[in-house]
Amino acid sequence: MNHRNKTLLIIDDDKLFGDSVASFFHAERFQVACAYSGEQGLAWCRANRVDVVLLDQKLPDSDGTDLCQKILAVSEQTKIIFITAFPSFDHAVKALRNGAHDYLSKPMELEELKLAVDLAFRTVHLEQVEQIQRFHNRQDCQQNKLIGMHGGLSPLQELIERAADNRSPILITGETGTGKTVVAKTIHYLRVNEQRPFIDTNCAALPENLIESELFGHEKGAFTGAAGRRKGLFEMADNGTLFLDEIGEMPLHLQAKLLGALDNGRFRRVGGQAEFQADVRVIAATNIDLEQAIIEKKFRQDLYYRLSVMRLHLPPLRERREDIAELANHFLHSTCPDRQLVIDSEEIDKLQNYPWPGNVRELKNIIERAIILRHGHHVFPSQLIEQHPPAAVTAFPSTTTGDGDAQTLLPLAEMEKRYVLQALALCDDNRSQAAKALGISRSTLIRKLEKYALSVAVPI
Repeated sequence: MNHRNKTLLIIDDDKLFGDSVASFFHAERFQVACAYSGEQGLAWCRANRVDVVLLDQKLPDSDGTDLCQKILAVSEQTKIIFITAFPSFDHAVKALRNGAHDYLSKPMELEELKLAVDLAFRTVHLEQVEQIQRFHNRQDCQQNKLIGMHGGLSPLQELIERAADNRSPILITGETGTGKTVVAKTIHYLRVNEQRPFIDTNCAALPENLIESELFGHEKGAFTGAAGRRKGLFEMADNGTLFLDEIGEMPLHLQAKLLGALDNGRFRRVGGQAEFQADVRVIAATNIDLEQAIIEKKFRQDLYYRLSVMRLHLPPLRERREDIAELANHFLHSTCPDRQLVIDSEEIDKLQNYPWPGNVRELKNIIERAIILRHGHHVFPSQLIEQHPPAAVTAFPSTTTGDGDAQTLLPLAEMEKRYVLQALALCDDNRSQAAKALGISRSTLIRKLEKYALSVAVPI
């Protein structure tokens, strides 16, 4: 652990002890200071940031227990280790009740003291990490806002509120960019304290050979590169929510393990024998047709039914144009909350007449780019739409072999192959744009290219 910029303060009237301890810690990567009275030590704490204090129980001008409370009143994150030449059980209990982190007796082994100090620094670090995480969770809870609950998403409002009131699995469907993650967070934070974890992951973005480890964790030596034990997402989401985006991309052999964890909340880490229990609410999302994937044997039917205890379908932005003005202004003010920026009504009209193949995500990106390129207080996102229209697949390839007879329809796999090729050709081999036009993720497109042994697009 890196203790750089950390401070250890020794408050002890025994100058020899203080100097010896300071000399012992001299090579460590933290600052060491000494104070030889209670008054001097308290003044040092008021003037400087102190992470760990070694505090003598008996000082000439003060009692260590009283001084402990005064130090914590100045800096509540400071960890205080009591040291005394007259140890007793009552003193130890009193010290800990007054906020002490640890209690050591003189004389002591220096290695014992080093261990106590290292643990105190480690506790300070972990508490700081937890505070940062709580801050982000609180910000996420306060800023997460689902636009359209009284507009295009109003039919879903009751379902979202019902979903928030229970911990059953939920399946959210909809095109890429429609806001499935925002809906999942809304469900989580609508009724849940912000301190409960919301863990999200994109199944399509994880390497297939590591998905199981990411979900359930692994033991040391479970596979090459597993240098230590690691918790999985299920453990980290205990007593909270685990959001699995693009669940349709999860390999078939892992779907059975996910189903087992959903049924009884129990799982094993990769390479381990012990079973772990976690109370996790799973919300899954996908932009593909899972029912078709079941027919094609790419998705388990029992997992589909388990996930879709509650099912929410998000309409594309082109079907909820009444929300575009509110969404645009929300992105405008959330991006630059300290500036008085304006989108004129004429601009809003142009935005509402655009089909938005990339849905809400595309609108957000356009607004952010327009803010960067603005002149003055007026923002003109429609200019970016006109200058850089999104690539789109404008026509399906022929579905027959030429004579139009229904008996000569192409196989579905061949149709998909041709459609992927056409998308790449229309997008000048830009895989990100082609994936966006097809309504799938870039990683899904790459897997389809590997499936059909394609590397570049060719004209059809």
